[in-house]
Amino acid sequence: MTGAPAASTTLPGLDVLLDQTSGERLAATVTMLAGAPFTGRRVGSPGGTAAGTWLADLLATTGATVARDTFTVGRVPQVYAPPAVSWQRGRQTVRLEFGRDVAVHLASADRAHALRAPLGAAGYGDPAGRWLLVPPGMGLFDAYGHADGAAGLLLARGVDADGWHYTMLAGPDPGPLPVLSIETGLHQRMTDAVRRADHDTTLTAATPIRRSEVTGTNLYARYRTVAAGGLDLLLTAHYDGVGDHPGLRQPAAADNGSGVAVVCEAARLLGDTLPEGIGLQVALLDAEETGALGSAHHARRLTDGGECPVVINVDGAGHLNTAAAVEAGGPAHGLLAALDRAARHTGLPLVAGPVASDNRRYAAAGLAAVGIGAGMAGYHSPADTPDRVQTATMVALCRLIVATAWLAATTPASLSSLIGDRR
Repeated sequence: MTGAPAASTTLPGLDVLLDQTSGERLAATVTMLAGAPFTGRRVGSPGGTAAGTWLADLLATTGATVARDTFTVGRVPQVYAPPAVSWQRGRQTVRLEFGRDVAVHLASADRAHALRAPLGAAGYGDPAGRWLLVPPGMGLFDAYGHADGAAGLLLARGVDADGWHYTMLAGPDPGPLPVLSIETGLHQRMTDAVRRADHDTTLTAATPIRRSEVTGTNLYARYRTVAAGGLDLLLTAHYDGVGDHPGLRQPAAADNGSGVAVVCEAARLLGDTLPEGIGLQVALLDAEETGALGSAHHARRLTDGGECPVVINVDGAGHLNTAAAVEAGGPAHGLLAALDRAARHTGLPLVAGPVASDNRRYAAAGLAAVGIGAGMAGYHSPADTPDRVQTATMVALCRLIVATAWLAATTPASLSSLIGDRR
């Protein structure tokens, strides 16, 4: 798939529909989802639940019949207090800034109370009772082998262009020791101080992280009923984020408030315009950040029920550089053809590229699925704010999806190909 040229033909019915795409609605949805009341929308959190309620109401106002579907999500990590880390070098104390200088590693054991202990280096000297700086290139597994009796481990980790550690919810299970991630440059300075041994150097830190079993909630919205043997279109996006940290807002505007906004707006436009017998449904998915568990749950539900919609998933519609990335899976030849034609009509360049999101769960279940992403700023950090989401990018992706659905449903060759692929 290559860059798409500007539209060279006119399709009056489609062009009138595309002109109704509302940048104001798209931006307003992102701003709302990124607001403080929704607290970063971590799965199972009060903010995530509140966001789901608001979105269900939004879908209902655009003509959909909405249902909720709950499922269990195990061992969701949450930093429940700032780790309050400080580095002492002789008489000098440097307090480390949570989120920038230091973060709690997903593999960390929970330690609520701060422990002061000397700094050491993993693989050098006696580790007992020390916070060990793990050398770059040494993995966590090997570090444990050098950490008998250690107070904890300190791993070097780079920060993003805005200076933030990014937050992850899916990763290793907790190990036997507290583990902190330290910004790479600071980690090197600490290591240099330990190796010089020119004065006492200690670290005081807690690792307040717990893991809980929570309830995730998917939202399913049906706009149009599919005729027997007909084409059923499923538009999807995950609405969960990684959630706020104590004292740190993580708005999750681009990831994935932008994708949710695009899907909701596209469904609003398509709900009353597709031909009779063409099905249209939306799934706003929870728990993508914990391993795409919401889409895995939904995909099983669909296939167990004998449904086989074609899926378009949007994750990250915040910042278009040169082209939108498309990843196809399952029997998606017909869907790709419709998407390519739509891109040429709307003038949006596309490129084959990884979209590691819910689309993969649907494809793994045997459904025709594509994932579409256009980039984002401030990934999984406090910098993922609404002002960094480009309204023009959301408009472009919404127009692409609307054109894809319209062309697939109204072009006999496309319709035949899509239905044939599903079988």
